[in-house]
Amino acid sequence: MAAALPLARARRRILVVDGGQRRNRFADHSHGFLTRDGTPAAEVAAIGRAQLMPYGTVEWLEGEAGAATQADGAFHVEIGGRVTRSARRLVLATGVVDTLPPVPGLHERWGRHVFHCPYCHGYELDQGRIGVLGTSALSLHQALLLPDWGPTALFLDETMTLDAAQQAQLQARGVAVETTPVERIVGRADVVLRDGRIVALAGLFTVTETALAGQAAASLGCGFTDGPMGPVITTDAMKATTVPGVFACGDAARAGGSVALAVSDGTVAGVAAHQSLVFGLRAA
Repeated sequence: MAAALPLARARRRILVVDGGQRRNRFADHSHGFLTRDGTPAAEVAAIGRAQLMPYGTVEWLEGEAGAATQADGAFHVEIGGRVTRSARRLVLATGVVDTLPPVPGLHERWGRHVFHCPYCHGYELDQGRIGVLGTSALSLHQALLLPDWGPTALFLDETMTLDAAQQAQLQARGVAVETTPVERIVGRADVVLRDGRIVALAGLFTVTETALAGQAAASLGCGFTDGPMGPVITTDAMKATTVPGVFACGDAARAGGSVALAVSDGTVAGVAAHQSLVFGLRAA
C-alpha cells in the first residue's frame, strides 16, 4: 500500500493484490510506527487501505499472487490460480513466513507473549524478567540488547555454545545463562526446563527462520541475498531487484520486521517504479 500511494498520486493505474495474511496478524498491537504507535495491527492496514482507495486509478483484488512471467514488454502474474493480470512494472511486497523453533507451547504464544523484536514489544513488558530462547548467533544479539527492557536470561537449549568472549559480553550486560534444555512453554511465557524447574517470565524472545511468501520473485529469476534468518530479495538503494522493472519492499526485501521500515521501503519502491516509467529502466 505504501508503494501504491505515490503511484496513485502520480495518477498511474495500479492493481493491489492482497492475500490478507499479514506477518503481524498474531500481534494485538503494532508499535514503533509514528502516529500509529499502539494501534491494533489489523487497524493499521485498514487505515492504509481506506486512505488509498479514494484514488480513482487504484484497483484492489483479494487473492494470492502466484507465479509471474515476463513477455511482450509486460509482466504477467497468476492470481489465486484463476486469473492472470498484466502490468508494465511490479512491486513485490509479499513478506515472509516465520517458522518457530519446535518447542511445545511456543507457537500459540507467538505475537502475544513470544516475540522477535524488542523495539516492537519490549517496552510493554514493563521491565519484567525477559527470556531469550537460543537458536542461532542472532540469539546472542537479542540477549545483549534486551537488558535495557528488563532482567534477561539466555536459554541455550542445546542449540548454542558460547566462547569466552561471548560469555564475557553477556556477563557485562548482566545476562544470566541457562544451559539446561527447555522442555516447553506454559502460562504467560514461563519456561519449563528439563530438570523440572520453571522460570517465570514477562515475555520470551526468539529468532525465527523465514521463507519468502509467494512464488513471483523466484519465477521471475530475481536475485536473493542470504539474510540472518533466511533469504531476502536483492535490491538496490531504490528497491529495484536484479530483474529490470521489478521492485521489492518490506520484509521480503529486508532482513528484519518493522512496519515503519516496510512503509519507508514501500514509498521508495513506488517512487522508483514511477520514475522508471518516466525515464526508462536502468541497466541491471
